[in-house]
Amino acid sequence: MKFMHISDLHLGKRVNEFSMLEDQKDILRKILKIADEEKPQALLIAGDVYDKSIPTVEAIQLFDDFLCELSKRKVQTFIISGNHDSAERMAFGGRLMKESGVYVAPVYAGKTQAVVLEDEWGSINIYLLPFVKPANVKRFFEDEQIENYTDAIRVAVEQMKLNTDERNVLVTHQFVTGAKRSESEDISVGGTDNVDASVFDEFDYVALGHIHGPQKIGRETVRYCGTPLKYSFSEIHHKKSVTIVEMKEKGNVEISTKELAPLRDWCEMKGTYMELTEKAYYENLDQDSYMHITLIDEEDIPEAVRKLQVIYPNLMKLDYDNQRTRGKAAFLEAAEVEEKTPFDIFEELYEKQNNQEMNEEQKKLIHDLVEKIWEGGH
Repeated sequence: MKFMHISDLHLGKRVNEFSMLEDQKDILRKILKIADEEKPQALLIAGDVYDKSIPTVEAIQLFDDFLCELSKRKVQTFIISGNHDSAERMAFGGRLMKESGVYVAPVYAGKTQAVVLEDEWGSINIYLLPFVKPANVKRFFEDEQIENYTDAIRVAVEQMKLNTDERNVLVTHQFVTGAKRSESEDISVGGTDNVDASVFDEFDYVALGHIHGPQKIGRETVRYCGTPLKYSFSEIHHKKSVTIVEMKEKGNVEISTKELAPLRDWCEMKGTYMELTEKAYYENLDQDSYMHITLIDEEDIPEAVRKLQVIYPNLMKLDYDNQRTRGKAAFLEAAEVEEKTPFDIFEELYEKQNNQEMNEEQKKLIHDLVEKIWEGGH
């Protein structure tokens, strides 16, 4: 049996106020073209379908169109929610969609039932485990010792009661220890969300989502497929792709990838304003790419962004690298360590993780906790 593995579509995402919707529509068309070429029996979507728990109407319509196209091609589709998705919203209509060959993981409720597919070598059991936190699992297994993410996933996997004589596939969305991250991913302080790969030992293939760079974890058959598009300049050298998995008899799994070419690439440039605006320079570039430009002029260029966008319309980020900025960066780094309170640091982390400020009730709660901790330390 052949299936395709994708994840982290982040439909509806905006990067530096640029909407990615046109790029996402284009890349989904290219994924469908690969499906036409490869003719897989199934497509696994390992979470973060949307970029927000309440997605935009445009993002929902785009995904709806994608699912309809897959259904027309008789490609069975397996979907789980990621940490960016709302598990409840994703699961809506799931029982009805089964009739069209679309299987959506329900909200985790202590059990994970397999969807069984058949081929010439027998049964393939596909388990859909959405993104869960330890608390989500602990509430159903109060007698189990669940102190971290590894414990939670271990318990969730144990209740599946795998038949290891058959082929078993897991689709899940977690950070597995050893994976390389990029800037556009949510990161937990101190790696508290790490899951040890050993909990997946009995699966013949593990389709992972959450990490944006394609990579294997330990063995070839525990894999992140990565995002189909770049979503930050830290991903500039990523080769985005679709993972193709061909599963034959037990123990025989062949893995390959199909590269995905974006509508617009990402590019970083560094130089003086005059250098970057020289016709001979920019004519050799793809000016439609998403750009990060670093100017090395010692003096700021008035209205530099507006002027540069005439040549580079998708300029996302502009900064300077000169004596002034290097000195300022060193000063701020030292000053911030001295001046920031624990509350300031937590507030900044919350904003980065959730793209919004804490409300007054949350601020009071954190203030009280910080004070209590400090009192206990004296």
